[in-house]
Amino acid sequence: MEALRFNLAEVYPEAYKALAAVEALKANSKLTPIQKELIKIRASQINKCAFCINMHTADARKYGETEARIYLLNAWREAQVYTPEERAILAMTEEVTEISKHGLREETYQDVVKHFGIDGTAQILMMIIAINNWNRVAIPLHYLPEVK
Repeated sequence: MEALRFNLAEVYPEAYKALAAVEALKANSKLTPIQKELIKIRASQINKCAFCINMHTADARKYGETEARIYLLNAWREAQVYTPEERAILAMTEEVTEISKHGLREETYQDVVKHFGIDGTAQILMMIIAINNWNRVAIPLHYLPEVK
C-alpha cells in the first residue's frame, strides 16, 4: 500500500475537529471502556481498517481486555466469552456497520434497549457511527498501523 496520502487534521482541520467532537461524546457514555473498544474493534474488523484494529486492540488491552476475547471477536456468536450486554452491542455494531444488508433489525434494537435503555442505545449508535467515520478516513488515506 502507498504511503499516507494526506493528513486530514492538517489539510482540513475543520472536518477533523468535527469528527473528533463526535468521538468526544464517548466521555459521557454509560458504556465501560471495554464495551467501547469492542465496538471499535468489531466495526474496524468488518471494514478491514488495519490502523484502527491495531489501535483499538492495544487500547482494549490497556483497559484489561484479554487476548483470548480479542482473538475471538470475529466469532463472537460462537464464543461463549461475551456477556449478553456485549453480545447485544456486537450485533448492533455489525448491523449498523453493514447497514445496506438489512438495516438495524427490530430484534437487535429491542435487545440493546433492554440492556441499555434508550439513552444507552443512542450512545451505542453514536459510537458505531464515530468508528465507521474514522475507518472511512483511515482506509482511503492509507493510515498505516504502527506495529512494534
